[in-house]
Amino acid sequence: MTVNSRIPPIQCLLTFEALARLRSVSQAAEELCVTPSAVSHRVKQLEQIIGTKMFGRTDFSLTSEGIEYLSHVREGLVSLQRFPLTGATPGRRKLRLAVPPTFSRAILMPRLKHFFEAYPEIDITLQVSIPLLDVVAEDADLTVRFGTGRYADVEHTCLIKDEVTLMASPSWVRENGPFNSPEDLDGLPLLRSPLEPWRTWFAAHDQDWPEPTEGSSFNDMGLMCDAASQGLGVGLVRLKLASPWLESGQLVRLYARSVPSPHAHYLCWRAGAMERWECATFAAWLKSALN
Repeated sequence: MTVNSRIPPIQCLLTFEALARLRSVSQAAEELCVTPSAVSHRVKQLEQIIGTKMFGRTDFSLTSEGIEYLSHVREGLVSLQRFPLTGATPGRRKLRLAVPPTFSRAILMPRLKHFFEAYPEIDITLQVSIPLLDVVAEDADLTVRFGTGRYADVEHTCLIKDEVTLMASPSWVRENGPFNSPEDLDGLPLLRSPLEPWRTWFAAHDQDWPEPTEGSSFNDMGLMCDAASQGLGVGLVRLKLASPWLESGQLVRLYARSVPSPHAHYLCWRAGAMERWECATFAAWLKSALN
């Protein structure tokens, strides 16, 4: 089952119709009571779901596919308007997410503002999950898991794959380097984690070394990055998750080469969850934001 097989969110359809009619992002935003960036995001999301461009030029003229789709959208909206809900007031949507802490810190949080701008009617409750163990504080509508993707208990879609490489603090590298070959690691402290076994890196560099059994171990990649940035040793770290530490200069790479991780991050949900508009909308947005 894929998210893109769903009917586009009604907000995307309303935004598309308004922009096609007004040919102005600012006017459409004003009519819909959203920000201009929300208008642009909803149109982009609609185009990704449908799989075709709706607008062909900067003056927001429609493509031939956009013209045809607009007629169907307007027909559907007119049909819905024939059956108004009397006495009903639209309420805010509630969405519960469970995500690993470092995924939230490095991947989700830097992008979440754009989601709130595009969908201000959705309130999110964010919970922490433990990678691989799939432990969450309480029941969640959507869960980000890190693993092999073989989940029989839930439906899921892959969010991001990553590569691993060796990182340490700049001062640690200066004191213990230079690093030109894997043999330069001999006798140095290797930080460990069940989330990212060293055998992946060893095998890619034709080393038959056993998995380290001594030294500090961490069940969260953010803790691993913090430990490495404090000069406690060298960590085998994922590039995308480590971006905040790399960009701030707290960590540097020991080698230019990186190795594909055998695991990835997956968005998971129980059967029927995607029937809820807020779940399908967030799933489509997150996939779009990460690709």
